[in-house]
Amino acid sequence: MTNTHLNRRQILQATAAISATAALPLHADDSPVTSLKGRLYKTLKINMVTLKGGTLTDKFKLAKAAGFGAIEVNCPGIDVADVKKAVSDSGLPVDGSVGATHWQVRHTHEDAAVRAKALENLKRSLIETEAVGGKTCLLVVGHGNDGSEVDVWQRSVDNISLALPLAGKLGVSIVVENVWNQFCYDHAGDHKQTADKFVKYIDDFNSPLVGLQFDIGNHWKYGSMGDWIRQLNKRIIKLDVKGFSRAKGGFTKIGEGDLDFADVNDALAEINFHGWCAAEVGGGGAERLKEISNNMDRVFNLV
Repeated sequence: MTNTHLNRRQILQATAAISATAALPLHADDSPVTSLKGRLYKTLKINMVTLKGGTLTDKFKLAKAAGFGAIEVNCPGIDVADVKKAVSDSGLPVDGSVGATHWQVRHTHEDAAVRAKALENLKRSLIETEAVGGKTCLLVVGHGNDGSEVDVWQRSVDNISLALPLAGKLGVSIVVENVWNQFCYDHAGDHKQTADKFVKYIDDFNSPLVGLQFDIGNHWKYGSMGDWIRQLNKRIIKLDVKGFSRAKGGFTKIGEGDLDFADVNDALAEINFHGWCAAEVGGGGAERLKEISNNMDRVFNLV
């Protein structure tokens, strides 16, 4: 017998169809949302914090005042002393970093010299991230246009794996982000795709130091994010979040659009996720950052 998973929306739609005599139909939006309070913690990208004339410490303080529990910095290239001062003076820790060069200097590039530079940048990122207290380095592994899927797959796995001894020594995980890089999904495909290739790709590293910083909004266009979370399971080390509208074909504010956050929350609870979730949307000053923080509270039912 095939054990086919039905997500929250499918179950509710089926229930509504069966209960033809009910006064009102059931919809996913009418059902209670699983609370992730005590499981999911809010962070954001440093580039989202806009403050004219302010210091790095001022930016950290602004993010903290908006309700975030940590912040991500861009590596390599940070001023370690400056970041450590901002952490100390603001009381806001750095939970991880985001690759500053991974789109341009790629682990999938056909030129071995470029791949060597990508490895050097990753190692520098690991060192800088650990130095400021971070535990994860977000990485875009490359681009599908760099060659055949087999070539892109093997180049990136081979190259990134060379950084694993250092990652283990420092205690920093390499977290791959699922992005629109035409790799591990069909860029021209529909919304019924699965996370099969992402599962196989992460498993090819055969290391607990490599997982996903799973972006909840990035692939809603291509599949059920709740089902992808269930399939990826413990491979998810960390989260990114934004909104997406399939109807409009574009990204939105967190909670806007038609992304099924109720099912996402159920899935995160089912895999027993505990960890950081980074906002990745258009930022701004104090008012906008507070709006983003409140939107995360709402969709993940954190209050």
